[in-house]
Amino acid sequence: MEMASRITVVGAGFAGLTALRTLRRQSREVELTLVAPRAELHYLPGAIWLPSGRRRREDLVVPLDNFLRRADVRFHAAHATGLSADARTLHTDAGEVANDGLVIATGARFIRKLPGIEHAIIPCDGLAAGEAIRERLAALSGGTLCFGFGSNPHEPIAMRGGPIFEFVFGTDTLLRRQGRRERFRLVFFSPSPKPGLRLGERAVGLILDEMRRRGIETVLGEKPVAFEAGAVQLERTRIDSDLALFMPGLTGPAWLDATSLPRSPGGLVLGDGHCRVAGLDCTYVAGDGASLPGPEWMPKQAHQADLHAGTAARNLLGELAGRAPSERFRAELTCIIDTLDRGLLVTRHERGGRAFKPLRVMHWAKAAFEKRYLRRYR
Repeated sequence: MEMASRITVVGAGFAGLTALRTLRRQSREVELTLVAPRAELHYLPGAIWLPSGRRRREDLVVPLDNFLRRADVRFHAAHATGLSADARTLHTDAGEVANDGLVIATGARFIRKLPGIEHAIIPCDGLAAGEAIRERLAALSGGTLCFGFGSNPHEPIAMRGGPIFEFVFGTDTLLRRQGRRERFRLVFFSPSPKPGLRLGERAVGLILDEMRRRGIETVLGEKPVAFEAGAVQLERTRIDSDLALFMPGLTGPAWLDATSLPRSPGGLVLGDGHCRVAGLDCTYVAGDGASLPGPEWMPKQAHQADLHAGTAARNLLGELAGRAPSERFRAELTCIIDTLDRGLLVTRHERGGRAFKPLRVMHWAKAAFEKRYLRRYR
């Protein structure tokens, strides 16, 4: 009797869970194993609503026990620590996991090389960061709040800029609701003179117009060089700061350094248009930690991570059945920049894109998407 193929998925984020869902939907025969530190999904897009109290941690942490049971997935609680040269054995801090096929979806890590980075809060570093922002804001009676982002100099696409726009707009809205906006100075900084350009020229214009309308100051075209307990130092400008939110660029997770996986100049796992890791059979990569071909505006989080993962899963099953990978993922950007009461919708695809002024219905659409997305894992 022929043994079922063993597929291991590493990572319990958007890409990892979508890969599992797709694999199980396509095949009831394969043996699936999820490797992650905890059997939980942390829904980080919802962290933008933690400072306002619109969301609590328990709203955004989804235990995966029910999903894993329904999908017949074995769970291996561990951190990845390495990989055999042929990728058929994953090394973890809780033992080795053998596989016939592998999907790497462990995300990326923030580059923390700027001096004094510990003085800034990295909003997407986890739900604790959103909670820290809430506590710091509540403790302040006034002052200067700074918001900005950087990039990976070796791979500019490896960054998350959108959430910073949401935190700056959401903070402005929250302070106005609390009747204390006039006590605060809000400053947005960016190394690019056109922040968020991968969203498109019209989107950049709408974002900067919204900042002007709200009285949010901007310092554009200057790289951050250091953070201090009470200041943000840019190349030419020093900004006094009572709270700094900063999103650095991204690189690959630390465990990749103990592998022979091919890496991009920015430190991500190098894959092709089929999401297959270069030079390795039955080994795929999806999401934040992947360096894949595509337009310069292509994101790698959330919706695009789902697209990567679905493509990777179907190609992997085909390869295990003896077929060459044939499916390519489509590049697609769908983003709602939330302001706590409205949302600015941006879409991009290979044929063009659109951007719309902030609308109240888009705020509710973002909340509805979250509810629908999380329902499948509850």
